[in-house]
Amino acid sequence: MSESRNPQPSAPEAAPEANAYVPPKWRTEPRFPDGPAPDPAGSHHERRIRSFQPRRSRVTTGQGEALKRLWGTWGLDIDGHRVIDLNELFDGLPVVLEIGFGMGEATAQMAAADPETGILAADVHTPGQGNLLALAERDGLTNVRVANGDAIILLREMLPPASLAGLRVYFPDPWPKARHHKRRLIQPEFLALAATRMAPGAILHCATDWEPYAEQMLEVLTAQPEFENTQADGGYAPRPGFRPLTRFEGQGLDKGHVVHDLLFRRVEN
Repeated sequence: MSESRNPQPSAPEAAPEANAYVPPKWRTEPRFPDGPAPDPAGSHHERRIRSFQPRRSRVTTGQGEALKRLWGTWGLDIDGHRVIDLNELFDGLPVVLEIGFGMGEATAQMAAADPETGILAADVHTPGQGNLLALAERDGLTNVRVANGDAIILLREMLPPASLAGLRVYFPDPWPKARHHKRRLIQPEFLALAATRMAPGAILHCATDWEPYAEQMLEVLTAQPEFENTQADGGYAPRPGFRPLTRFEGQGLDKGHVVHDLLFRRVEN
């Protein structure tokens, strides 16, 4: 007997619960199917106050092509599901984690100047990820990997203890309004976590052009027993030669901002 030409309509799908979380499309629809995931950690990690604000600026053709071509080789999603073998990822090089690299120009310059150090560069900004990959390919840099997602999850879930030779946080969002200070990255809880992933002697290097944030950084770092200031006077450090003057930094200097560098060493407990 042939199948009916008028099948009964299927039952309608159940409506979502009234209070169910429905992620926005930009979190669920990949712009580059073979590139960075929109929300790599998904909802399997607890929600908390984020220290970053995702930006959805336009990806250029060159950046998009770099993401499609290179992400599978030099990119990784911060999904929280695995522990990364940094020795394998960087062919045995000591590894520095850079949190927030913008468009990646300074990162590429530092990688080119120090090819014996691997740089694991983490950010959530898709155009910047594509731009850094394009710069790495153009300059023949094999010591850069780009991580997409929340650096807290990367530190807590995906990096082994004492695996980092350094940590760099350059010009993080200062969250200038008082009610947003809790969103600042450099807090005691973050430093305690970072210390567990840094080898003894590893350098934590922060830089900011926001004076109140610099003061907070100095205060919380000085109070953290796992770190010691590299400056004998207990203050800020001069900008080291290996940190390039970034475009963002130049804009701040043009506005009369004062840039502060802080270099603290991970001590052996």
